[in-house]
Amino acid sequence: MRNKIIQAAILYQGDYEKIAGALKSDTILEKIHTEVNAITILDKEYPLSLKQLRYPPFVLFYKGNPKLLGHPSVSLIGSRIPNAYGVEMTKQIVSGCKPDVVIVSGLAKGIDAVAHQKALDLGRMTIGVIGCGIDRIYPMDNEQLYHRISSAGLILSEYPGFTPPRKHHFPFRNRLIAALGSKCIVTSATLKSGTMLTVNEALNLSREVLCVPYPIGMACGEGCNLLISQGATILTNASDFAMI
Repeated sequence: MRNKIIQAAILYQGDYEKIAGALKSDTILEKIHTEVNAITILDKEYPLSLKQLRYPPFVLFYKGNPKLLGHPSVSLIGSRIPNAYGVEMTKQIVSGCKPDVVIVSGLAKGIDAVAHQKALDLGRMTIGVIGCGIDRIYPMDNEQLYHRISSAGLILSEYPGFTPPRKHHFPFRNRLIAALGSKCIVTSATLKSGTMLTVNEALNLSREVLCVPYPIGMACGEGCNLLISQGATILTNASDFAMI
């Protein structure tokens, strides 16, 4: 069954519904080379946190060190176009976190890249969850970062090989980022963004959401302020970061 799961994931390029359909049926899948770095939902290494999801991934393709999945983790997310304040707060939070905490983010431009980069610069552990094939570097601006995480951290994807980045992959990918962290930290967010979608996933999983506050009227922080007004934990000084 394990090989069938991997075969289905490769054949259908990670399409969740098609994989589920193939596994429910007696369909005999064409033989596909399955010697890939992968953790299936049947494996003992599969994170229990992902099994809490409504749609837990059938397969996690990976590059790097899968043992990081066994460490305490927090999700750190934010805007792809942050201001200097959001960038600085992200760096301070990563620096202030406990050294054994893994920083989980989405390897996108902006806050994601800053969080990963700072973790690596400090010799900390980090996991990048991507929305395309595990061998696909996207965006290309993060090529060097992708390779650094591959060597010193962990890259995860439910999409095999060179599956292209498709628009719907990214909001679906966000559920994994939310689930892997015991807490979800937001350092920059507009009112309508993928960041807010990830927060919704975190709330559905009963994860604590922590936010950096912003001055009134600053668009790149309106999402943070809204979340704080709705009950998210507000981060007010550096001593708060050491509690993460």
